Amino acid sequence: MNYITIDKEKCKACYLCINECPKKLLKVSKETNNLGNHIVEFDDPEHQCLACAMCAMRCPDMAITGVYKG
Repeated sequence: MNYITIDKEKCKACYLCINECPKKLLKVSKETNNLGNHIVEFDDPEHQCLACAMCAMRCPDMAITGVYKG
């Protein structure tokens, strides 16, 4: 199973990564960070993540710190 990690405190809610994911596995969360931003969350119940790292490359704040192939 592939997965990514998102640093909730670095996420500034620009949502650029959401549009970048070819499998549309990122979405706006109901959870907020310490700045009050609705952060991005990784949602992959069917294990479709390709670990392509497109989301991490697009993030201007390097909030997506890990792309793991498992």
